[in-house]
Amino acid sequence: MNMYKWIEKMINDEEKKPLPILSFPSVQLLYVTVKELVTSSSLQAMGMRMIADKYNMPAALSFMDLSVEAEAFGAYTVYAADEVPTIIGQLVQNQAAADALKVPSVGAGRTGINIEGVKKALKLIGDRQVFAGCTGPFSMAGRLMNVNEVMVHCYEEPEMVHTVLRKVTDFLISYIKEFKIVGADGIVLAEPLAGLLSPQLMQEFSTDYVKEIVDKTQDSSFIVIYHNCGNDVPRLVDQVLNTGCRVFHFGDSVNMAQLLEKMPSDCLLMGNISPSRQFKNGTPKSIRLDTIRLLESCKNHKNFIISSGCDIPPLTEFDNIDSFFETVKAFYYRQRLWDMVM
Repeated sequence: MNMYKWIEKMINDEEKKPLPILSFPSVQLLYVTVKELVTSSSLQAMGMRMIADKYNMPAALSFMDLSVEAEAFGAYTVYAADEVPTIIGQLVQNQAAADALKVPSVGAGRTGINIEGVKKALKLIGDRQVFAGCTGPFSMAGRLMNVNEVMVHCYEEPEMVHTVLRKVTDFLISYIKEFKIVGADGIVLAEPLAGLLSPQLMQEFSTDYVKEIVDKTQDSSFIVIYHNCGNDVPRLVDQVLNTGCRVFHFGDSVNMAQLLEKMPSDCLLMGNISPSRQFKNGTPKSIRLDTIRLLESCKNHKNFIISSGCDIPPLTEFDNIDSFFETVKAFYYRQRLWDMVM
């Protein structure tokens, strides 16, 4: 399908289907640990198919695991049974280490598993678009340099940061092209760390590199969905739009209705029910109330698709997820009836 047409369809559909970042809870359907899931392409494909069978979403999303690419570069990854893997330590401490940093081949570490997982998922899912996932350039650089240290280096040693970003971006372009080759309809590019930067620094250390990725991978058959769950996104709108993306996903720390007012109406915006406060730690009732509140506040914007604010944790109760989907369906059903009687 022409993915630009898909965006238009998503905007113009009267009854919107929700698209939460819902992948890791598939471990409960598969009866496996998170570690088993992230190290098996077959389990990943099966998990995506089982979530697609359970919920009526306009696309199937792969897993938002921000450790994959950094691990391929040699960063130390910590695995747990029920949590998404995390990077610890600091692989790049100075300019010499940045210069010596080797760019791995696509397929190194678990990158090959993720590519194969999407390829297998495409064989199982034929009724909707399939999106892969990867880390954005600045967020990945932060995992290689330490997320706290990289912020300081942007001011004190910008050349070192750019050295790492150049290598990271070259790798990500090759990596994303492999997802494109196996048939994915696009990727969700997670760049949350950039949301902590000032507008000028974000343009220099994130946006310019993201735009290069978009320019070299996005076309009518493949789109880049930009995810940023930082709380400073409202003041970074220009930098977000400068990425060249047409679809954006934002976190629960921002006011989605206010953000919609600042964004072009031909761009698709998604978000932002809290994955921790509501999906993981809320109740079916609290999710229902928060979902209605968000839908009501954004109902005048055709380019809004309700979603989670970020990826939903693995052990989230399905009763809460069910409540979210049921509430969205009922809301648009009521809206359709209201339009008919009016």
